[in-house]
Amino acid sequence: MEDLKEKLLQQLSDAVVDMDEDKTVEIANKFIKNNFDAYEGIDKGLADGMKRAGQLYEEEEYYIPELLMCSDAMYSGLDILKPHLKTDKSQKKHKVVIGVVEGDTHDIGKNLVKIMMETEGFEVVDLGRDIPPKDFVEKAKEIDADIICLSTLMTTTMYGMEEVIEILEEENIRDKFKVMVGGGPISNSFAERIGADAYTTDASKAAKRAKELAKELHAC
Repeated sequence: MEDLKEKLLQQLSDAVVDMDEDKTVEIANKFIKNNFDAYEGIDKGLADGMKRAGQLYEEEEYYIPELLMCSDAMYSGLDILKPHLKTDKSQKKHKVVIGVVEGDTHDIGKNLVKIMMETEGFEVVDLGRDIPPKDFVEKAKEIDADIICLSTLMTTTMYGMEEVIEILEEENIRDKFKVMVGGGPISNSFAERIGADAYTTDASKAAKRAKELAKELHAC
């Protein structure tokens, strides 16, 4: 069975890279039919395929139209797998505000992080894309969030992340929230320089790191 699972995960990833929605749906249904973990299907199958597509985009083998068709294939697979995700309902739900910073409309990565965080038991408020820094802070205060999660795929907009942290500091509420950053141009050194609490390279790691940060916040 383990061999079959690995084979289906690879096929899910390949179907996304190949921009094949029908194939993605077919393999996703097989994955569920065999009682494999939906979270793993998203993480090691669909998300892996989008990561590979992103690399092809960076290498200029794929362009925006191809990337969009890959994301369509990924979302078709998500429609099959997401209803089968097992969420942890036993613990108090921590709250996350998530969005793509102002000037950027790329939200595929942000959407994956949202799904993974919801699976880990978080209550996620998704602001969407092209969000001004002030709006992240206002929404976090409004819902008494634990974590502010910022995403971008553009170097020209990444400094909006720093502005969110500056606003928190100006209002003397920096210690009330954990700030996570992620996206193509972001690095650990950038996160440290702007004073973010965490940077992760993919959606599943982001969700697991968020759980650790929430525990740290409430241990203080």
